[in-house]
Amino acid sequence: MKKIRVVVVDDSAVMRHLLSEIVNAEPDMEAVGGASDPLVAREMIKSLNPDVLTLDMEMPRMDGLEFLEKLMRLRPMPVVMVSAFAEANSQVALRALELGAMELVAKPKNGAGGLADYAHEVTAKIRAAAVGRPKKLLTPAVASPGAKVPAAAPARPAWADRIIVIGASTGGTEAVKDVLVHMPPNCPPILVAQHMPEGFTKSFAARLDSLCAIHVKEADDGARALPGHAYVAPGHSHLMLKRSGGIYSTLLSKAEPVNRHRPSVDVLFRSAARSGGAHVLGVILTGMGKDGAAGMAEMHRAGAYTYAQDEGSCVVFGMPKEAIAHGGVDEILPLDEIASALLARLSTPAAARH
Repeated sequence: MKKIRVVVVDDSAVMRHLLSEIVNAEPDMEAVGGASDPLVAREMIKSLNPDVLTLDMEMPRMDGLEFLEKLMRLRPMPVVMVSAFAEANSQVALRALELGAMELVAKPKNGAGGLADYAHEVTAKIRAAAVGRPKKLLTPAVASPGAKVPAAAPARPAWADRIIVIGASTGGTEAVKDVLVHMPPNCPPILVAQHMPEGFTKSFAARLDSLCAIHVKEADDGARALPGHAYVAPGHSHLMLKRSGGIYSTLLSKAEPVNRHRPSVDVLFRSAARSGGAHVLGVILTGMGKDGAAGMAEMHRAGAYTYAQDEGSCVVFGMPKEAIAHGGVDEILPLDEIASALLARLSTPAAARH
């Protein structure tokens, strides 16, 4: 079996040792090098030709973002960013995902237990990155402007009582953005489950809010889901949809992870099947694993209309592939066609599913 070759880049010797030990404990991967700064890492990449790089945010001689931008322009490769919990770091982490990093993992908190769970998270993200398709940066990357893209769409009675649910993982932060920026300010409520560590989802929602015509925020427990709003599942909780009469609301739960994820796409989709039925439009985007496949099939059986991102536009065609295999997908589309398909579908009465 060919092992995934990993180079660990971190200025902390303790963190390099921990990550290397985690990697080397797995039968399908090995840490082939450890670099204390990006300049050393650059030489290791040339000499060792690793499959995946884990990259710290803050390092001497060149920070992680600057190095990542150079790397993705000159030699694009799968990168897992490693960041400490902090508001400033979360902004930098999101910028790293914009530049082409495939995954984000938080550094373990000082004194925190759960090393086995942390090791599983790290190695799962390395595996996801290893099968992903890195994209080369063709032009100098600048931070996305806060442009509000779509104008308000004409009011459509057929939109009443509709709801949109979206699930994503590896590569999903940019894919979710590419859907939401095309949503008009009077669109139905949108609920999003994106696999992301606790501490980063609030900044992710704020970034989307600055780019979109709709309002985007981290979801609260028991809040009404309003038209023209998108609600991102917090990194610490499952997000669920509840309907009481004609009112939708968001519920949060710290129940056990599902498919080793919290938030889980399956949890969101199953709640949408129960509470929304044929009023739901479901979307599953790029990601590793099978989270969301069973839930999408359940939504489909309940009358929802469902979309999966196609293989060609996915960073990792794992979750969409599984959803298709489970028979829960009505349409398979490139990422850049999903928003327009949603808007076209919304003009159709909910009962006219096929």
